[in-house]
Amino acid sequence: MIFRFSLYGFLKNQRYFEPFLLLALIQMGLSFFEIGLLIAFRELATNVMEIPSGAVADLYGRRRSMIVSFAAYIVGFVIFGLSSAVAPLFGAMFFLAVGDAFRTGTHKAMIFTWLRLQGRSDERTKVYGFTRSWSKIGSAVSALVAAGFVLLTDSYTLIFFFAAVPYAMNIVNFLGYPAELEGEADGNPGPREVVAHLGAAFRSAIGLGALRRLILESMAFEGVFHAVKSYLQPVLVVLAVSLTSSYAIGGDLSEVQRSALLVGPVYFVLHLLSSAASRNAHRVADLAKGEDRAARWIWAASTAVFALAFVAGWWEVTVALIVAFVLMHVLQDMWRPVLMARFDSYGDEGQAATVLSIESQAQRLATMLLAPAIGLAVDTTQSSGVGGPFWPIGAVGLAVGLLFLVTSAPSPEAASESLSETTVTGA
Repeated sequence: MIFRFSLYGFLKNQRYFEPFLLLALIQMGLSFFEIGLLIAFRELATNVMEIPSGAVADLYGRRRSMIVSFAAYIVGFVIFGLSSAVAPLFGAMFFLAVGDAFRTGTHKAMIFTWLRLQGRSDERTKVYGFTRSWSKIGSAVSALVAAGFVLLTDSYTLIFFFAAVPYAMNIVNFLGYPAELEGEADGNPGPREVVAHLGAAFRSAIGLGALRRLILESMAFEGVFHAVKSYLQPVLVVLAVSLTSSYAIGGDLSEVQRSALLVGPVYFVLHLLSSAASRNAHRVADLAKGEDRAARWIWAASTAVFALAFVAGWWEVTVALIVAFVLMHVLQDMWRPVLMARFDSYGDEGQAATVLSIESQAQRLATMLLAPAIGLAVDTTQSSGVGGPFWPIGAVGLAVGLLFLVTSAPSPEAASESLSETTVTGA
């Protein structure tokens, strides 16, 4: 099953449009604020549908939920490829939101269920980090393939169609998952059962101090990251155009094709580094003597990286800003396995997909609020000329990181005591 789990991640990340998504939207004439609104709409739609999706996955079956998810993705890709105006993009984002809502948390719950059935629960961070590393290898391969597509077609939009093929292959992969990974589905729950299950999981997530803290951490760390990660693309274009002009490289190529010369290789290296970070996340946890302390180490490193992004963005040191973005991705892929292991250690098996969906909702809410605000800030700095255009990205991340480090310093032992007290009280 580890092979199938890894294959899922590899195929899932054949999102050939992803290294060029922001550039495609800019090419369509959208401002950074409008792009932020589009991202916010996707996060809002995902959140609305994710309210029942985790419960549906737990009760109706996780494989079925994943198949629905990937069918919706394919529809969204096709709409993106056909769109030539802003309005249809909201429809495309809606279908991508459906895909995200029925996927997030569900596959992780299947992995953790399999580990329990195999008696390998103590390998959560290691196994999840390994499978996630294959997702990042998939992203690395995807970046090079996407760059080739853009160079050949001189278009950002055709790569949306290409992405539908590996997603269809993943549906076939899901059909080979054993039925025992469906969870505790009874096959025919009614709406009342879904609502009751959702309510129980929500009370667990909010009522337990340990889970509540993890959700807040996810909102802060993941919310900021997902709001800013794609800004790497316009920064790379600035450097690509500068390099090709200075050294007379690709004189017959369009700006779209020139961007592919740098965007593809940088994303390839970025995802390889992220793969290594994910695969070795368990080593960081071991070195820190626990996932809770490892998470704090990663918070500190992330805060330092956003400080670098702030300084580099203000003074327009493009290479340093690119390095900061790459490090953001690497730290996020080290953070995610540690976070998921912490959730699994505190959560309940029967509510796993639902609790992880609540976590995903929380981080998406943060992204939904931050994306338009950061986009407006970047538009404003571009027009005002106060510093470089991208320093607000570093400023937001730095502020959030410092706030977390100053206000929360619970030790793993204190967290365990808090959890025990809450459990006893609830009992």
